Amino acid sequence: MGPVRLATIRTNDATRAVRLDGDTAVELDAADVGDVLRRDGWREWAAAGDGRNHALDGLDFAPLVTRPDKIVCVGLNYRTHILEMGHEFPEHPTLFAKYRAALIGANDDIVLPAVSSSVDWEAELAVVIGTTIRHASPADAEAAIAGYSVLNDVSVRDFQRRTSQFLQGKTFEASTPLGPWLVTADELPDGDREISCEVNGVEMQRAKTGDLVFDPVAIIRYVSSIITLEPGDVIATGTPGGVGAARTPPVFLRPGDEVVTRIDGIGELRNTCRPE
Repeated sequence: MGPVRLATIRTNDATRAVRLDGDTAVELDAADVGDVLRRDGWREWAAAGDGRNHALDGLDFAPLVTRPDKIVCVGLNYRTHILEMGHEFPEHPTLFAKYRAALIGANDDIVLPAVSSSVDWEAELAVVIGTTIRHASPADAEAAIAGYSVLNDVSVRDFQRRTSQFLQGKTFEASTPLGPWLVTADELPDGDREISCEVNGVEMQRAKTGDLVFDPVAIIRYVSSIITLEPGDVIATGTPGGVGAARTPPVFLRPGDEVVTRIDGIGELRNTCRPE
């Protein structure tokens, strides 16, 4: 069974999972990629699907998984970012969560909240879970990865810093692009990809995912010791150095800014910021 690329698109006021075959998107009988992953034998089922075809160019991408049971995020997980923020290297992953209302599609507008002027970018590798897993061994954790996608953990820094808990600055509505598609794990055998973020064409972040302190397998093992991970769950693995809050002076997103988030071999998010 070869690599499969899956996405979720909007069609006629609904969403639909699609398989990407070159420049063609083939509709599957599922509302989103999460619905696909919850099927037994999902890879073979998705590979055999033969619904309506769409041209890849011009697709209206919805969030890759529209209703994940869990969006688990890891903070301070790249060495460069830990150093720029002045923190010690962690002994355990720093976890927080998002709610699904935060998610937007690969080309949707990032909504800048009316209550803040301190909105920041965070390019991240997203891991999507493909099997139910609890207390994972290293082999089980690796096998539980359906694939990878691109996420930007857009962060509202003043709210994030109001208390010691991150969540309130991390889950503003319509803030977090996820997509454009899922690249199955067998398409990315080496696990070390270049990740970058540009704002208005200026490079702000560039790193390799190999700089992660806790890699996807370690994160899955840790999270699954706490709670059962389920198909369609999303793990945001952390951001590298170069965030706006760590600059002198700090730089934050403004209405009209274009944020481009890329991971080599996976894909690209291209989002324009607009005021709430």
